[in-house]
Amino acid sequence: MKKAYRVKTEKDFQIAFKNGVSFANRQIVLYIYPKNNQAHFRVGVSVGKKIGNAVERNRVKRLLRHAMIEVDAEIAQDYDYLLIARHDIKGKNFEQVKQSLMHVMRLASVVK
Repeated sequence: MKKAYRVKTEKDFQIAFKNGVSFANRQIVLYIYPKNNQAHFRVGVSVGKKIGNAVERNRVKRLLRHAMIEVDAEIAQDYDYLLIARHDIKGKNFEQVKQSLMHVMRLASVVK
C-alpha cells in the first residue's frame, strides 16, 4: 500500500477517533471519517499487544492492509478508515479476515 494511502500521524488518528463513526464485529473495529478533499481513501491499522507478540501483530497488520487492497474497488474512496484488531482475529487466515472486513464495511454502509 502506498504511503499516500496510509493514515500515519497521531493527529489524524485522534481526529478520526474523536469525530468519526465506529462500527464493529468480533474481529475488527472500524472507524470511518469523511474526507471530501481527497481522491483516494486512507487506511490506519492498530493492533494492540493483547493480540500477541510482534510477529503475530505484524502478521495481522499485513492481513488487514492486504484485505483493504483487495476491496479497494468496492468501497467508498472519500474516507479515512481506521482498523483496530480485536483478539478474535488472531489465528485467522486471509479469507476469514477479508470476509470479516467486508462484514464491518457493510455495517458502515461504505460498500458500493
